[in-house]
Amino acid sequence: MTEEVQEKTLREVNIGETATVRRLKGEGALKRHIMDMGITKGAEVYVRKVAPLGDPIEVTVRGYELSLRKSEADSILIV
Repeated sequence: MTEEVQEKTLREVNIGETATVRRLKGEGALKRHIMDMGITKGAEVYVRKVAPLGDPIEVTVRGYELSLRKSEADSILIV
């Protein structure tokens, strides 16, 4: 039997934690937008703040402070 590995997204990371991007799911404009922000495989993402309703999520990537929507955070799979 094979075990299914639960994929964890950036949206599930707690405030104050750092996560490493494993891969981006999806394709098209959303994926391109995420990559344009510098979020690529292997990037370290630090979650600084999450709005009360979960949108936006403020993160620090490669020294830059960014705001992500819930849909963008759901497309980023982490280790």
